[in-house]
Amino acid sequence: MEKLFPLAEKAAALLKARNQTIAVAESSAGGLINAALLALPGASAYCKGGIVAYTRDALLGLRDVTPDMLKDLPGGSEVNAQFRARTIRQRFNADWGLSESGAAGPTGSRYGHAAGHCVLAVAGGMEKSMTLETASPDRQANMYRFSEAALNLLIECLERTR
Repeated sequence: MEKLFPLAEKAAALLKARNQTIAVAESSAGGLINAALLALPGASAYCKGGIVAYTRDALLGLRDVTPDMLKDLPGGSEVNAQFRARTIRQRFNADWGLSESGAAGPTGSRYGHAAGHCVLAVAGGMEKSMTLETASPDRQANMYRFSEAALNLLIECLERTR
């Protein structure tokens, strides 16, 4: 977790300086992104909260998310990650939404992606998505790499919209 704290601090400082908020939808990172953001004093000023939607059923448990909304959003795709970022932003009434979804390992996903595959997205003042491939079956290492990439993507978007 300690490697995530400097990134969380940077994101928090950018959000607080603008009086903006974030909500996070995680999957294979298992809550590490939210934990890093919430571990900082004063987190309530910028963090609305988040969810760990580890399965499709969990995502469907969100208010107003229907199977029809997901039918053209393949699992493990950037378009799916962008949907999650937009949805968490709207549901939590936040300025920014951040999402992560992937296959931490040691095996791949049911969607055919290898272990270490992760999609990330940000929605807010700008939208951006990306795919990360670690090529590693190491579950815990992937969870941290996914979290680190998510926080870096958020920082990049915040810095570009100053």
